[in-house]
Amino acid sequence: MVPNAPGSGYDITARTIATALDNSGIRRGVEVFNLPGGQGAVGLQRLVYERGNGTLMMLMGLGLVGAQLEAGLPEITPIARLISEPEILVVTPDSPLRTIDDLVAAWQRDPDNTAVGGGSARGGPDHLAPMLIARAIGVEPKRVNYQQYDGGGALLAAILSRQVTFAVSSVGEWAGQIDKGQLRVLAVTGDERITGVRAPTLRQAGVDVVFANWRGLVAPPGLSTHDSSALADLTERLRGSADWREAIAGHRWSDAYLAGPGFGSFLRGELTRVSQVLGDLGLGVPSN
Repeated sequence: MVPNAPGSGYDITARTIATALDNSGIRRGVEVFNLPGGQGAVGLQRLVYERGNGTLMMLMGLGLVGAQLEAGLPEITPIARLISEPEILVVTPDSPLRTIDDLVAAWQRDPDNTAVGGGSARGGPDHLAPMLIARAIGVEPKRVNYQQYDGGGALLAAILSRQVTFAVSSVGEWAGQIDKGQLRVLAVTGDERITGVRAPTLRQAGVDVVFANWRGLVAPPGLSTHDSSALADLTERLRGSADWREAIAGHRWSDAYLAGPGFGSFLRGELTRVSQVLGDLGLGVPSN
């Protein structure tokens, strides 16, 4: 299950998982379906409703954690964190902003009219990254003109139609458009450059921010020991497959595998971390 619209980072990751499972022969005929709504809350509620269903998993990530800060994550079964990837700052090829320095200057000069688009809710990766960057360059986070879209597909349409000045998203969502020259990357938020992307890290450009997104799999609550073990084994075999390693490289993801209770502890820590970051930025805890 993908808790947001087709074309999103969750959607791309889930369909890549299904393809790798099929191609490697680990599990044939995995169905991927989208259940958008409420910034992932509708899908999360469906997952909880499917209590004891050992044949269902849901793709989630930092965006869903951000959307659930006020309510907290309900009882679910953590399976595994799979990948991490940096965010990218992009413009159209004909944008007057040619470099990250140009963007910084324009943003500092007129933050109200420098619209940044993101595909996640408040507290999600596409929201947190520009807020952290704004603070680092001396722009008050509360003045950031953040425009929220429902996933990477809708955000891509917004940047291509110039509804926003620049957009922030995960690199894997727009790899094809970048390679074709339809988008120009000004900077990446990771701690090192991305192979095949001609853009500096923020720190290389003098902006002291390092930030990464992550995605993983969770299952309904109340699973039997047998079903929990079977899903854990499935993801472990996926991680070890050549098809998955090839997919990670192709999407420019990083392996961030963390399974079972360790992933559960990580999720609880993320709720605390994101709340603290938003508080430090003066943005408070987002509501659902």
